[in-house]
This record gives sequence, C-alpha cells and structure tokens, in this order.
Amino acid sequence: MQSPKKKKNAQTPDMAEIYRAHARAVYRYLLSLCHSASIAEELTQETFYQAVRCLNRYDETCKITTWLCAIAKNQWMIYLKKHPATLEYAEHILERYSPSTEDTVISRQNRLEILKLLHTLPEPVREVLYLRLSSDLSFREIGEILNHSENWARVTYFRGKETLLKKLKKIGDCHE
Repeated sequence: MQSPKKKKNAQTPDMAEIYRAHARAVYRYLLSLCHSASIAEELTQETFYQAVRCLNRYDETCKITTWLCAIAKNQWMIYLKKHPATLEYAEHILERYSPSTEDTVISRQNRLEILKLLHTLPEPVREVLYLRLSSDLSFREIGEILNHSENWARVTYFRGKETLLKKLKKIGDCHE
C-alpha cells in the first residue's frame, strides 16, 4: 500500500525555489568573506544543506536572504576554525596580483595597509565595504543581507569610504 503524499503547507517554502532565488547572493556574500571561488562554492552548498536541516526553525521574522547569510556566516566561521591558514587564499592572492616583483611588493603593502585600516572600522561599515567592493553587490542586496534598508547600505558605504580615504591620506602624509 502506498503511503499518502504529504500535502505541502502553503506557508512551507520550497527549498529548490529558495536555492534558485538566493544561491547567487549567498555565494557572493561568502566570496566576499573568503576570496576563494572554490571555498565559496563549498560553503554555499553547506549553507543550503544546513538551511534544509533547519528550515523548521525559520520563523519569517527576517528575510530569507538574511537568514541564509547568517547561516553562511556561521559556516564561514566553522571553516576558519578548521582551516586557520588556508593555502588557497594565498594562491588566490598570487594568481590575482602577479605583475613584477617590485609592483607585487608595493601592491601587497598597499593592500595590507588598506585591509588593516578596513579592520579598524566598526563591524557594519566594514561588512558593507567588503560586500560592495569584493562581491560587487548592489546596495539593495547589501541591505537585504544585513537586514537594513537600501538607503542605509548606501549611506554606510559612502561614510565608510570617506573614513577609509581620510585614514589613507593620514598614512600617506606620514610616509612622505
């Protein structure tokens, strides 16, 4: 005897549809965190696996994108605990920036200075800058991921950029 098929609740989200609609945003978010396509793909899959396991805990108090990005961020933290120094990240940097040795050293020093300054910014500003610069997300997408408005993301980005530029100018003045 065949068991009757469960009727899908009208409120129950279809994971295949959720995946189609949000996988790209989750992937781009993870890529902005890890800077490695392969790690971002792996963590995107793990994010959706965890989402399927925990779908019954999604209470719709936030947007599904926000919930998925929270899971993605947790997966990234778990990954970092397991892989404190990833070789793939170093290879990614070398592949991406491979001009002359002198240019590479100067470029690395400049990137290092910018990253150090970026880490001095408050959490939401830093995250908005990462998402905008690394993942090329729209302000609307950033607002959704961080559970704020598009306008908040836009203002936060421009204020953060101005702060970063002022700090860079101070460092440039010190080096002269």
